[in-house]
Amino acid sequence: MHTVSILTQKEQRMRTPKTLYPTTATIYPCELTDCPQCHEPLVNLPYLNGRKTIQTMTEMLTIAFRPKHCVNPDCTERTRWPAATWQHLAPKGGTYGYDVIAQLGWERQKGRTRFAEVRARLTPAVQISESQVRYLYHFQYLPLLACHERQHLADLATVAQSTGLILGLDGLMPEGGEPQLWVVRELHHGWTLRCGWLARQDHTTFAEFLQPIADLGLPVAATLSDKQTGLLPALEQVFPQARHSFCQVHYLSNAARPIAAADEQMKITLRKTVRAEIGELISPKTPTKTGVLTITGLLPSPVVTEPLGAEPDAAASAPTVATPRETIVQDLLDRVRYLLVLKARPPFRLAGIEMVEQLQQVVQCLNQLLRHQPEPRLQRLHEGLQHALKTVRADYRDLRQAADWLHQIAETLDPAANPPRTGQEVQTEWQAVLETIQAESDAQPRLKPYAETLRTVSASYAPGLFHTYDLADLPRTNNARESEFRDLQRRLLATTGQRGATKRWIQRSGAWELIPGPSTLCETIQALTQVAPQEFAREQQRVRTHRRRFRMHTRSAKQADAQLKDLVRRWKMLPACNPLK
Repeated sequence: MHTVSILTQKEQRMRTPKTLYPTTATIYPCELTDCPQCHEPLVNLPYLNGRKTIQTMTEMLTIAFRPKHCVNPDCTERTRWPAATWQHLAPKGGTYGYDVIAQLGWERQKGRTRFAEVRARLTPAVQISESQVRYLYHFQYLPLLACHERQHLADLATVAQSTGLILGLDGLMPEGGEPQLWVVRELHHGWTLRCGWLARQDHTTFAEFLQPIADLGLPVAATLSDKQTGLLPALEQVFPQARHSFCQVHYLSNAARPIAAADEQMKITLRKTVRAEIGELISPKTPTKTGVLTITGLLPSPVVTEPLGAEPDAAASAPTVATPRETIVQDLLDRVRYLLVLKARPPFRLAGIEMVEQLQQVVQCLNQLLRHQPEPRLQRLHEGLQHALKTVRADYRDLRQAADWLHQIAETLDPAANPPRTGQEVQTEWQAVLETIQAESDAQPRLKPYAETLRTVSASYAPGLFHTYDLADLPRTNNARESEFRDLQRRLLATTGQRGATKRWIQRSGAWELIPGPSTLCETIQALTQVAPQEFAREQQRVRTHRRRFRMHTRSAKQADAQLKDLVRRWKMLPACNPLK
């Protein structure tokens, strides 16, 4: 009996029946009095249209409207005009109100909530299943947001006439040969002009992607992008009058590549040498701590009394009370262990240089400790670190000089560290820095490869580095665009729980997911209700057309078998033909 009860509950969850009982219908008359096309009077038709029962977050309604039509036989708009109020309650053909659609979309996007949780939150107010939540999100909420974004087109013309458009372009690195997702934003207000997938990243494809923006006939003052192959020729072709600005962070990152590679190799060499010299000391075979450290909960770990002069965290993590002398030794060993696993963040956070400099600080600290009081382990640590640092001394000296060059270039480009300057003035100072770097490298042959890379990359980026100083609204970097991709990936990872699912989701819905919505739920509901039904239908078709690309992408053997059988069935229904003719 207990088993039957469990199966019954499971079946009920799978079916999620939806039973709506119609209420007394609310009839909405068409608000128009004259035909929008010919301005002749409109008359009521003797029947009702659009009768349906809908669910909102507050009530269930049965609604219909009384249409009107134009009496002029020569009018080109011989159509039945619906009631605007009726259209603002729910999408055409839909039985969920705009407030329900906005609520589930808000929960999903802003709250980063999974579909099952969204359904659970909606269930007290409406009858809905998890599959219906998924459908409404993908095929109604996201297309409605895209249609709402299109309403800024008139505002775009106003901005263009006032200051000229400033466009930011960036793409998300594709996975496994898939098309690359690209977005073009207007940087004054963040409006999305174009967002979608490109099968190739060449001149022709980029030009085709950007041409509809140029076809608007609006002045474009500047564009901001990285230096992707094929993109710059396309920008010059489509926007010949615009200034093309390059991201300064990408410039410095590309210039720092050989420096970062040599720094990584120096870090590996230093780490191996340190472990060869004092590996047993910093990683003892017999651990000083048990596997269980600090525990909380109903059964927490015991509180350890802090020894005199010890840091609280060090004392709390020890299973027994250590002496002040032992605490100091273990703290230094912990510091060395930490420094051996530093990670780099080029162009400025170079882990090898940082590791050398931080280990030198440890050596200086050990000098002071050993002068005051000898200790065998500290003496061995001191000797091992000194020997290891000596092996990379020459490499460190060269890399420190090359890293200083990068900092000099960055400081020259930084507007916050300098008085207000024009683009020409910045370029003059920047060129002087490059000449100084060239002169210094001539005297040090080991630095020549780094200087040559700096000079080559700088010459490549020079045409697009200085427009930002003459155009106040043109950013120095496109990090904001890249952060949008990172935020999208984090949000989808939070709602899917799987990195693989996140990648698939971006390929299927990324262009719509990147479109920003209104800042509040009330504004979102209002925005969705203002979308024209015809525009909404076209956007839904775009979603279906794109998602059709993935109809055969399944790892389910059962679903794949059904798909292949359907192909065979459809093939057999085709009329016979002679392939040789």
